[in-house]
Amino acid sequence: MQNYRKTKTACYLGFITQAIAANFAPLLFLKFHYDYHISLGNIALISTCFFFTQLLVDLFCAKFVDRIGYRVCIVASEVCAAAGLIGLAVLPDILPNPFVGIICSVILYAIGSGLIEVLCSPIIEACPFENKEKTMSLLHSFYCWGAVGTILTSTIFFLIFGMDSWKWLAVLWALIPAINIYNFATCPIEHLVDEGEGMGVKELFRKPLFWLSVCLMVCSGASELAMAQWASAYAEAALGLSKTIGDLAGPCMFAVTMGISRMIFGKYDDRMDLMKFMMGSGILCVLCYLITSLSANPFAGLIGCILCGFSVGIMWPGTISISSENFPAGGTAMFALLAMAGDLGGSLGPGIVGRITQYAGDNIRVGMGVGLVFPIILLAMLFILGRGTKANKVKQ
Repeated sequence: MQNYRKTKTACYLGFITQAIAANFAPLLFLKFHYDYHISLGNIALISTCFFFTQLLVDLFCAKFVDRIGYRVCIVASEVCAAAGLIGLAVLPDILPNPFVGIICSVILYAIGSGLIEVLCSPIIEACPFENKEKTMSLLHSFYCWGAVGTILTSTIFFLIFGMDSWKWLAVLWALIPAINIYNFATCPIEHLVDEGEGMGVKELFRKPLFWLSVCLMVCSGASELAMAQWASAYAEAALGLSKTIGDLAGPCMFAVTMGISRMIFGKYDDRMDLMKFMMGSGILCVLCYLITSLSANPFAGLIGCILCGFSVGIMWPGTISISSENFPAGGTAMFALLAMAGDLGGSLGPGIVGRITQYAGDNIRVGMGVGLVFPIILLAMLFILGRGTKANKVKQ
């Protein structure tokens, strides 16, 4: 009997690793700015490099992962993540240009993060668990708890040991992917489809229902990241909170409610209809954006911001589960393209909200008002996808 619990544990730790990769460096942006004399314009490029690298990895996975093999790629993901985090502590002081050292490290652990994002979902989907939707939702909740843990632990660490000790913390965070190398090297890993039998990129793009899933993932990523990445700034601007409290009240609480949403569905999915849960969440997401953009009460706006995390929680794993059901032969290409669509939305959403906020004289409520377009389109896509899924089941 294969020990698939070990596989599940490895994937859970994989998503925690991804959360560390995405959330640790942004906590150090001002530290990089003052210590290494890096301009804020270049500091902004750190996040751009991270997400752009993930997009390139998504494209790579769609084409080559099946040929290389899941185990080789997922073990490589943990190696890259650990090496990148250690590099972040070492390379800026070794290389002549500290910024180059930071970017090299970010690209390295972004490669690991991108591989984790694409591969953990199909690895879990291929395991013989009884309820795939429940397991998928719980898997994605570990990204949320990883984000919360990264922000809280780092904040407490800096309060106790000071910001100058950040390099030691980077090395400590690297222990998680380093330990997980062994887990992925030894756990049982199955394949969704036999070699050469999975649907290719061209075949998937000929399916209108798959295009709906792609659009839904773009809007999910945009709705999630536009609010999450501006939550701290919203807390500071609307409530006048400090940076530390703003991080805890904004993005940290956003991640908590997002994790709660995924855990609720993971625990009670046998009593819930996934599509109805997603539709209800979509309506809540629209309301949250309306509250944050229109409410004259700053506290109400912050509550809307936090609840938005709950509303977007089910969208990413839910879309993956629906797509897996509609395209059982989708294989790695399907998961890679869906991840790419989510990352694309995650890159576009915050950028658009930030640009509109700047044009509106740094009025973040106006930016959030324009960001409302993402959950509205998301809701429309959910309605169309729901009807399309029902029609697809009738055909089958």
